[in-house]
Formats: sequence, C-alpha cells, structure tokens
Amino acid sequence: MEKDILKVLVSEEQIKARIQELGVEISREYEGKNPVVLGVLKGVVVFYADMIRHITVPCQMDFMCLSSYQGTKSSGNMIVKQDMSVDVSGRHVLILEDIYDTGGSLNYTYHHLMSKNPASVKICTLLDKPERRRSGITLKPDWVGFTIPNEFVVGYGLDFNEHYRNLPYVGVLKPEAYQK
Repeated sequence: MEKDILKVLVSEEQIKARIQELGVEISREYEGKNPVVLGVLKGVVVFYADMIRHITVPCQMDFMCLSSYQGTKSSGNMIVKQDMSVDVSGRHVLILEDIYDTGGSLNYTYHHLMSKNPASVKICTLLDKPERRRSGITLKPDWVGFTIPNEFVVGYGLDFNEHYRNLPYVGVLKPEAYQK
C-alpha cells in the first residue's frame, strides 16, 4: 500500500492532536445535551472510533450507510444502504463525517435528519475539500479537522475501491494507482 502513496498529507500525529482538540470543543458544546453522534459509514469508522473516545459527555451512537461513489467518481445519486435506528425527534445530533467533498452525501444526510425534527444538527468533518463542492451546496461544517487541497486522498478510513482504509494517516494516492 505504501508504494501507492505519493505523499502524506495529514500525519498520524497531526490527526491525533486535532481529534483531542475537537473532543474538547464538542464536549463543551454538548454539555448536558446527551447528543446522538451519527457516523456516515464506511469511511468514518476510524475517525468515529477515535473521536467518540474524546467526547467526554454522555452521548448515544448511531450510524447510516450511504453510497454515491464508483471508483474515484461520485455518481451523484445517494443510495441509503442503512438508515439510522435512533429516534432523533427533539434530540441534538452531531454528524461525524470523514470528508466533506462534493457535498452530496453530507447534504443528503443533513436534510434527511432535519425531516426527523431534531432539536439541532451540527457537523464535524475530519477533512474539508472546498474546491470540490458542487454548486448549490451551502452547508458549513461546525468543526473541521483539516482543510485539504483537491487531491485524491486515502487512509484513515478513506478508500479507493475498498483499499487503503487501514493506513494510519491521510495520503495522496498516486494517479497510476487508480488509473490502472
């Protein structure tokens, strides 16, 4: 896997430090609110596992699974593979997302949640790639781990065709690795 990485964009150490900072900020925000922390599978799993351990207030965990990617391209069509199981009516919800890229999945998730009448919905994304945002997507994350350039990244849960998720950092994939 390492041979396919052009460069490390965000190191394991940088990720650990930023997650600790985010945990403090998020815990302060949700003091006394018992939020539902929603992860959007699969890419969020590594970030979610680390992030939830740094949220120091009582919270409830839940997941959704959406898909829109085929290889390196987003099809733009959301497929709900698994919906959330918690009733969020009147509850505070925190969406944890691995990467805010085109905005399609996060926009879909946000509006899907809003239809369930939560008390609030806030967003924390590990990576924000604003250059890729589709026209008309106006959501702004409440917390961002790192803003990154428009490069194809893998690792720390992010994949290319279900590979590279287990790298402990975020790296830029060499073009020849996904143009095969």
